[in-house]
Amino acid sequence: MLRTVLVLVSLAAAAVQAGNPIIPGWYADPEAHVFRGRYWIFPTYSAPYGEQTFMDAFSSADLVTWTRHPKVLDKADVTWATRAMWAPSIVEKDGWFYLFFGANDIQNDNQTGGIGVARSREPGGPFKDYLGRPLIDKFHNGAQPIDQFVFRDEKDGAYYIVYGGWRHCNIARLNADFTGLVPFPDGTTFKEVTPQGYVEGAFMLQKDGKYYFMWSEGGWTGPNYAVAYAIGTSPFGPFERIGQILQQDPAVATGAGHHSVLQSPRSKKWYIVYHRRPLGETDRNHRVVCIDELAFDEKGQILPVKITASGVAADPVR
Repeated sequence: MLRTVLVLVSLAAAAVQAGNPIIPGWYADPEAHVFRGRYWIFPTYSAPYGEQTFMDAFSSADLVTWTRHPKVLDKADVTWATRAMWAPSIVEKDGWFYLFFGANDIQNDNQTGGIGVARSREPGGPFKDYLGRPLIDKFHNGAQPIDQFVFRDEKDGAYYIVYGGWRHCNIARLNADFTGLVPFPDGTTFKEVTPQGYVEGAFMLQKDGKYYFMWSEGGWTGPNYAVAYAIGTSPFGPFERIGQILQQDPAVATGAGHHSVLQSPRSKKWYIVYHRRPLGETDRNHRVVCIDELAFDEKGQILPVKITASGVAADPVR
């Protein structure tokens, strides 16, 4: 009888684990938020660039059971986008949800594409092109206009966009209605903030007065794709590189990177949402979205993340 009870308890515990991956299908570059009483994840649909022409979103009340919201953004609603739509970043402001995205994978300043903006009254879309053109469509300081992260600075209330591929990263300040950028006092619009080891996938986290600048390094198609971070006292740095905190485990998965960080409003636990490549997969687009716990030590440094197959326990948002 005791053995039966233990088995039932074990099964019940397993049932409330998220399990990795947390959503079915090939997705990457996830950005996670809490909006209107639900957890939300906005990923890239991971496919050949010619098929990567829309974005789905996923929402959950507990980090375990996820609802798919199909095609919250589609290239049909973005006049200038033709392919390679990826790495969404989203913020809520004044009753609107603004979704920033990269499109077309431009290789020089003579091509059409870059970072665009779409908006919707609901986090589940549909999002419509906001500007009718890219917000950033040129290379500045060597940074390809991709992999943007948009955030509101808790210190001054300003909104900033941190972005960049090709091993360069810029920060720029958004204007009040997100239709353009505001030059800095010295007259420049784009400030380079590239940390040592940076490749792509910029992310900025503010905690206890510190700015945690996080990024992906290594090749995105390879097993050694990883997340590293640095700490600074402002969004402009200078940043002191600390080291890698998310990387492959050959017993679990490879290519763990391009992440975001989420804090539960109820439990106050921290989570890292990221993509990785299942063992044995060789197709570069075969990536899946996973979630694991993130923790800080007493000095405020991030502890190395253990990637798991089980994921995290249910953590209701309310």
